[in-house]
Amino acid sequence: MTTPPIAYAGACDCHVHIYEDAWPLAPTATFKPPHAPASAYREVRRALGLTRTIVVQPTGYGFDNRCTLSALEQLGPEARGIAVVPLDVADDELERLHRAGIRGVRFMMLAGGLLPWSGLEDMAARIAPLSWNINLQLDGRELPQRMAMLERVPGRLVIDHIGKFLGPTPLDGEAVGALCRLLDKGNCWIKLAAPYETSKSGPPAYGDAVPLARLLAQRYPERCVWASNWPHPNVKPEPSNAALLDWALALFDSEPVRRKLRVDNPAELYGFPLLSAEGFHGPASAQAEPGPRPVSGIRAARRS
Repeated sequence: MTTPPIAYAGACDCHVHIYEDAWPLAPTATFKPPHAPASAYREVRRALGLTRTIVVQPTGYGFDNRCTLSALEQLGPEARGIAVVPLDVADDELERLHRAGIRGVRFMMLAGGLLPWSGLEDMAARIAPLSWNINLQLDGRELPQRMAMLERVPGRLVIDHIGKFLGPTPLDGEAVGALCRLLDKGNCWIKLAAPYETSKSGPPAYGDAVPLARLLAQRYPERCVWASNWPHPNVKPEPSNAALLDWALALFDSEPVRRKLRVDNPAELYGFPLLSAEGFHGPASAQAEPGPRPVSGIRAARRS
């Protein structure tokens, strides 16, 4: 984009990781992350003109969500989180996490992930009464063989990093077709984020990542959200967060759909209060955020 993006109240960064030296890494950690505290991210958010944040539990902390929960407390009511929990997590613990701002469970199917494919469908059914999402990161080339399961997911499904196709993937191929089928269902969202995860041509244009990202942006503007993926661990040189935002915004042809990417779609997905098109709060009835669902509702869903 040739001009600075319009700043909207409620603009959201839908995927960041917080790392604090105070919290020990899990034995399963695959690398030592940088010290990247919530206080440092707050400056990133301010510089980008954002007001809302989704903190995603890093693989390095395993099932210990304390760092993520601490970040939510520090970032305040305009933050939500994605946790990693054992498959046998108690209903009371899910309720506690909901009250703390958690709105999904991360299934990382690459190095460092803890939850298996075999547990995804049951977990999705358990968290659906809370309006949580399954946050899925995988090599997108694996989508065709997982479609039967993913199409049965009863609640919300979010796929990371433009599908993260870790090898050549034609736009008219089976894998991209599978991703589009999921987005067609209406309960799936895609993060237009971290093009450096798959691009071979590199910054600043990430030209080889543009065709797929543009296809998704043009075909599914109401299913796209944006994320910085800050603090970009293991990416050298560190990418510009502002340039990554510009890259994503340039995929869209009009300001109303760019606003959807940053404001409306994240609000719907993560349960933030809705805002009017001018960036001011809309009617009180539209702003009301769903409170924690009763534990009995979760248990009833599990029995059904």
